Amino acid sequence: MTLTANWSYPTQIRFGAGRIAEIDRACKAAGIAKPLLVTDRGLAGMAITTGTLDRMEAAGLGRAMFAEVDPNPNERNVAAGLAAYREGGHDGVVAFGGGSGLDLGKVLAFMAGQTRPLWDFEDVGDWWTRADADAIAPIVAVPTTAGTGSEVGRASVITNSETAEKKIIFHPRILPTVVICDPELTVGMPPAITAGTGLDAFAHCVEAYCSPHYHPMSHGMALEGMRIVREYLPRAYADGTDIEARAQMMSAAAMGATAFQKGLGAIHALSHPIGAMHHTHHGTTNAVVMPAVLRFNRPAIEAAMDRATAYLGIAGGYEGFCAWVDELNGAMGIPASLTALGVTNPDIDRLVADALKDPSTGGNPVPMTEANTRALLEACL
Repeated sequence: MTLTANWSYPTQIRFGAGRIAEIDRACKAAGIAKPLLVTDRGLAGMAITTGTLDRMEAAGLGRAMFAEVDPNPNERNVAAGLAAYREGGHDGVVAFGGGSGLDLGKVLAFMAGQTRPLWDFEDVGDWWTRADADAIAPIVAVPTTAGTGSEVGRASVITNSETAEKKIIFHPRILPTVVICDPELTVGMPPAITAGTGLDAFAHCVEAYCSPHYHPMSHGMALEGMRIVREYLPRAYADGTDIEARAQMMSAAAMGATAFQKGLGAIHALSHPIGAMHHTHHGTTNAVVMPAVLRFNRPAIEAAMDRATAYLGIAGGYEGFCAWVDELNGAMGIPASLTALGVTNPDIDRLVADALKDPSTGGNPVPMTEANTRALLEACL
């Protein structure tokens, strides 16, 4: 089997090693003639980024870049990026990087032609219908990590820096027009980032699989995504140059983000406010809280996890799955608690309140209340 393919679910995906060379064709397919490449500060000077800019420039697309992107992008980054986009007369975005660069790039393309403020498009009810869909600029997404899956998502997570809240900005047309998944771009990720991003993809698959909502296509994708992570994340962590493992993890990331159309749950409901207030790495935070959430959800997920472990090759059903998660976290240096992650002196009342407001709460298999969410958070600490 060759790890090269063209996919159109959920959007057009050009998958395979070396396919960043097709960046000019991807822009043409998306209808972009003058793109703004959006990435984060850490990637701005790296060879994978400058090489992509070289290819864009050689193809007559220019080499404009915006890299003022924080690890948890916020409304100030959005304002600065929109200024650069409009001043440059751009007609589309190449969103390049991990979750932060991808999320901000998608929002810039979304907001470029809107007249209402950003927070008017939060994922609440039908607020997305407030947007002028025809004013959304096209997006080419190029992930350089294997975790968030934002390249195939219809939303972006943006932090409100004034209130320290993570907000989900949603619109169906935030979904990128074309995606280039080139596993060679992930080879330089250090082990800790490989672990954190890989476990983010795993959390997406686990929560989508356990969600009580009905979406059998996403349910099956979530189960297979878990299998891929189980088999290939340890390999990618142990040897960053293992291109097969890198490719498989890139697949798992896209699968997890596609699968969570079925729903997310308490893992993300907790990690979003924790990340907003304590600036922790999102995927690593998901991994830290996952064991406690699995125990919290046991009454509703035990039978489903028994079925999953038979497919995943994990002995012991639900208990075996939980033990394997603990073992995986330990092998990858994931802190055993939020305190060990650096969450000290937390405002528990605020964290509980924000978790219950998070859209992910509605997808948790056990209904979340003030009392049980507080107990869950304390167990994570």
